[in-house]
Amino acid sequence: MKNTLLTFSKMHGLGNDYVVIDESKKEIIPEHRKPAIVRELCRRGFSIGADGVIFVEPPTLDETDIRFRIFNSDGSEAEMCGNGIRCFAKFVYENDIVSQDEIVVETLGGIKYMNLTIIGEEVVSSTVDMGEAKFQPDKIPMLSPKPDLEEFLDGELVVDGKTLKVSAVNVGNPHAVVFTDKLEDVDLNHLGPLMENHEAFPEKTNVHFVKVVNRGEIEMLTWERGAGFTYACGTGATACSIVGYKLGKLDENVLVHLPGGELFINVYPRNGNLGAFMEGDAVLAFDGVVEIDV
Repeated sequence: MKNTLLTFSKMHGLGNDYVVIDESKKEIIPEHRKPAIVRELCRRGFSIGADGVIFVEPPTLDETDIRFRIFNSDGSEAEMCGNGIRCFAKFVYENDIVSQDEIVVETLGGIKYMNLTIIGEEVVSSTVDMGEAKFQPDKIPMLSPKPDLEEFLDGELVVDGKTLKVSAVNVGNPHAVVFTDKLEDVDLNHLGPLMENHEAFPEKTNVHFVKVVNRGEIEMLTWERGAGFTYACGTGATACSIVGYKLGKLDENVLVHLPGGELFINVYPRNGNLGAFMEGDAVLAFDGVVEIDV
């Protein structure tokens, strides 16, 4: 291994923060070293500190403009991230990696279509077509307590000896959603890791507790797979809005209040399924250079 200087950008979407590394021209961190270096870069108090690391890479699919990869702070690679992809879009446009305001992005969670709102040379917000939600347990993936169930919606899941009403969905990555009238009573640091690592979710899951304010507004708390508590989760806001709509608790337009700020979700029907558009901003905190061992 050798020491090298790594140029990076620190960005966040509603406080959900990421180190962004540009590998669009060449690989900077060898593939086998990515998980370990991600863990080091994300250590708060000892390094840059972040919920994860985003890599900008050239596309491998002809129909896409650019490739988005995201690693959680524990070094695991995730399929998608709503807040992360908005940071990604701002980064690639403002650094002249892409030049158009409509971007087709390759992700592990499928192809995502993005529209950027640009004032001057700055991306002030972006809208992402999050695609169709999957509710079939094998597509989440989830090992349903009742294998014959086609969907696990408002189903009973035993967590730490107590039964919770849980809905499971995949919106590019897996989510478990729990509606509650008393969000302030949720012990997220206790229940979050238990649900993330529950045997029902073989690839782990993101966990959300949600309070319905009215049919167009929710509050939510997130325990993110591989990262723990985060101030916001874009795919989570999408998952909660779609589940709430499917259960008849919410209308199609939802304002989502998260500890880090607000997102707007528009749920839509497509091909007999449900999808959603997510709209929000992203912020460049600072650019920097750090020494790493590659």
